[in-house]
Amino acid sequence: MTPLLTVENLKAGFPTRTGLVEAVRGVSFTLGRERLGIVGESGSGKSQTGRAIMGLTPPHARISADTLRFGDTDLLALSPRQRRRLRGKRLAMILQDPKYSLNPVMTIGRQIVETLLTHEKLSSRDAKAKALSMLEAVQIRDPERVFGLYPHEVSGGMGQRVMIAMMLVCGPELLIADEPTSALDVTVQLDVLDILDRLVRERGMGLIFVSHDLRLVSSFCDRVLVMYAGRVVEELDASRLSEAKHPYTQGLIDCLPRIEADRHPLPVLQRRKEWSL
Repeated sequence: MTPLLTVENLKAGFPTRTGLVEAVRGVSFTLGRERLGIVGESGSGKSQTGRAIMGLTPPHARISADTLRFGDTDLLALSPRQRRRLRGKRLAMILQDPKYSLNPVMTIGRQIVETLLTHEKLSSRDAKAKALSMLEAVQIRDPERVFGLYPHEVSGGMGQRVMIAMMLVCGPELLIADEPTSALDVTVQLDVLDILDRLVRERGMGLIFVSHDLRLVSSFCDRVLVMYAGRVVEELDASRLSEAKHPYTQGLIDCLPRIEADRHPLPVLQRRKEWSL
């Protein structure tokens, strides 16, 4: 089968006064209809990889790849207008914090309906009905009331559910979730992950789950890519994460809190000199 997404030698750089800053340096992977986790410390290039795939990098960014293909579509060959038609309809991205992603002067319902009317030929009544149905699908109680609220009137957990509803309402084939639970309480995180898991399984979507939480990714995803300094240093099945060979991945695993009294207090500092690219 043709992979849902094929990425070969993806690079993303940003010109500065002191030269080109390479945020992504030759990332390669394929994605089927599965859950792929991308993990690494802050600044490792996780989010920029997702933004480059979506075409959401700033105009001055320098993006290149040997292959950047979504199904049979060459993403690098598309015009900005063609990219906009693709985003939201077949490709969607959930950003990290809903309070910065939702428009503060538009009601929640209006924002979801706007997404629908941009990509589908629906009447306003049908668009509202579909939006309410999607809010209900992400386990929002009383969707009619939430439909008329502004983003500042809902909690962080509900705001993230609204973002999920907005990104999934047009039925995309690929969803990129950029740390969608990092700003949420643990119990709310579990609810959001359960919603994502159920919707991905029911719709047969591909999911790229970007996170710095190795334990969360290992329990939620099928495969894991580990990034360091803009490159993929290791790729393995989530179930085999304990068998990681690269010193950086081992360092991330050693950073996870343990109850055992004999854990090493500074494993990362001890191993930093071993991290070679």
